Parts: sequence; structure tokens; C-alpha cells
Amino acid sequence: MKVVHVIGSIDPAFGGPPGVVMRIAAAQAAKGHNVHIVSYADAQAEPRIRRALLDVPGILDVERHLLPEPGRSERILALATRRPLTEIIAGADAVHLHGVWEPILRQAANVARSAGIPYCVRLAGMLDPWSLQQKYWKKRIALALGYRRMLDEAAFIHVLNDDEARLLAPLNLRAPTRTIPNGIFLDEIEPLPPKGSFSNQHSALAGRRFVLFLSRLHTKKGLDYLVDAYARLAPQWPDVDLVIAGPDDGAEASLRSAIATHGLGKRVHLVGGLYGREKLEALCDAACFCLPSRQEGFSVAITEALACGAPVVISKECHFPEVAAVGAGMVVDLNAEAVASALSAILADAETAEAMSAAGRALVRQRFTWPVIADMTLDAYGLARKPNICVAA
Repeated sequence: MKVVHVIGSIDPAFGGPPGVVMRIAAAQAAKGHNVHIVSYADAQAEPRIRRALLDVPGILDVERHLLPEPGRSERILALATRRPLTEIIAGADAVHLHGVWEPILRQAANVARSAGIPYCVRLAGMLDPWSLQQKYWKKRIALALGYRRMLDEAAFIHVLNDDEARLLAPLNLRAPTRTIPNGIFLDEIEPLPPKGSFSNQHSALAGRRFVLFLSRLHTKKGLDYLVDAYARLAPQWPDVDLVIAGPDDGAEASLRSAIATHGLGKRVHLVGGLYGREKLEALCDAACFCLPSRQEGFSVAITEALACGAPVVISKECHFPEVAAVGAGMVVDLNAEAVASALSAILADAETAEAMSAAGRALVRQRFTWPVIADMTLDAYGLARKPNICVAA
């Protein structure tokens, strides 16, 4: 089977989606399929992309097509992509679009439709009600000018969880949905780093426990709730610090201001983006992982935290109910008091934290690995090519 994945960028600076695309593609290629990735990339991104590729098992079996970074008009129309997309998509059995609002995706849908090739659209949470409220009118206009057609005429809409499918209902899209989550490669994390590897590299953490946030520094990620929650529990837990890891995506200035307002400068550590082994070391050393997001599709960071054995505290808006179902952590309302209470409960009970750690590791290994997920995508493509067969989950 020939599969073509299309995404606006595979630069890891854009968070989880680029890593997801690379890993789905690599897992599919490992099963003997002819897999391609098409994306934009500028000169500044290429070193980050090369570094990220080193972490992905089997990615060298995937053919990558990096198009020049678009200018202003190209960002709106993506006209220059039509010829390369036509050449790359030719003969494909399926085209997998990742995201919604990129003109290159709409153009790829047009090319696939013209060639009679089924395509699907992975939303990555971009049609969640919270996401739609951001730049609301711009998105409504975009839907009217072609993006609704891209969605309606897809063979299926790839949703990451059942909540995402349910929240799509007000849009009345014609395409059916297929629930396919994200995952990890066990080869990327095992053997896990020994305990203390991260703390030993950061003298300020010597002999201390820490709560870990690991994601982009963006308003969506709920950093304001996290800092308020930590300010509530910090006096109760003088041996527990907060480590915030991730590249700035517009929220770092307000984050630093909130830290200073609460007088937490000596106990909150901003360490920048963590990747590869260093990221795993931080996850393995964390007393708890916390992501109080306003919206998530299916967080790779949460999945990695579970795989590394970190108990997790996440908001209901992360749409990861399996965490509570198997006892791998706590899923809470999106407010500082609820986050602080959950963190304190885990910090106070070592036995419960250890049970959560074991449950999280088992959950990921049983249900959320890329080879399992690759089979789900390939099955969905096969159904999409057969007429009169519904691919709804």
C-alpha cells in the first residue's frame, strides 16, 4: 500500500503533531508499506528535524519531501504545492492529512479528490469547541471558503478519542469518524533511564522532589492554573519544586510574571525544551506529571509520562479518561484548587503513587504503541477504499 502523509511542518518546535506524523509513518513503513511525508521546512527548522528523526525507529524507511517555506501569498493559496503534491500522491492508496487550517492540506485534498484517491483528515483537536473559539470568525470564513468541503468529502475524519467525535456534532460534518489514538515506540524509551539521572544534572533539584510540566508554553496548556495550583501547595510541601519544560509558544512572559507575583522564583525551574533521552530522564525522576490543559486532542506528553511511570494529574479537557479508569493518575476539573488537591494527594501517598506508576506503564504497553496504531490506520484506509462500508468507530 502507498500512503502519503501531509502536514504543514514536521518541525518539532510545533509540538506533538510533527512527532506523531513521523511515528505513524515509520510504523506503517515497518509493516512493508510505501510511505511518504510531505511538509514545508525552512533552513532554521532542518537541524531540529534531523535531530528529531534520530529518535524515530524506522523513519529512514519513509520517503520525506520537504517543500520550501511558503511566502505570504503561498501561505493563503498553496498554489506552488499542487505540482509536487500531484507527483507524490500519484498512485497512492490513501492520503492522510494532519491538521485542518493549512492551505497545503486543502490543496492535497483537492489533488487526491481529482485522482479518485481516498483521503482522511486527522483533526488533532483543531475542531474542539475551545479551539474553534480562537480566531472564531477567521475559521468560520475558512470553512465557508473550502475547508468544510475538505472535511465533508474525506473518506473519514480521524479523531483521537471518543470525546473529540462527540464534540464535532454541532458542525454537522458529512464524513464519518474513526477513533485512532496516539502512541509511543517502546524502542524509544526502553530501557528507561535510572532514577536520579535528571536531578543529578540540575544542582537546584538535588535531594528534592518535583512536579513536571512538559509541553509548549502556550495559553492552551493551562500554565496559569498550574502556577496557581503550585502556589497553593508549595507551603505544605517545602521539599517539592516545580519544573516547567518546553519551548516558548507565546506564554513564557506571562508565566514568568505569575511566578514572580507568587514569589516562587527559587522553586520553579524553567529548563526549556527537553528532547530524546533528557526528556525521558525528567519524566522518570518526576514525582508527578501535570498538564492542566484547556484543550488537548491526545497528548503525546501524557502518554510518554505514563510509559515512564510518572503518576499524572490532568484536566478533563485533555480527554484521556483511561488515566482515571485504570488508576494511573487523577483527572480533574480545570481549576487551580482541583489541580492542587490532586497533586497533594499523590505527593502524600507513596504507595498510591507507585500503584499509579505501574498502572500507567501497563496501560501504554497494552493499548498505545505505534505498531498497534499503525494497524488501526491501515485497516481504516482499507475500509475507505471499499464502497458502501461505513468507517465510523
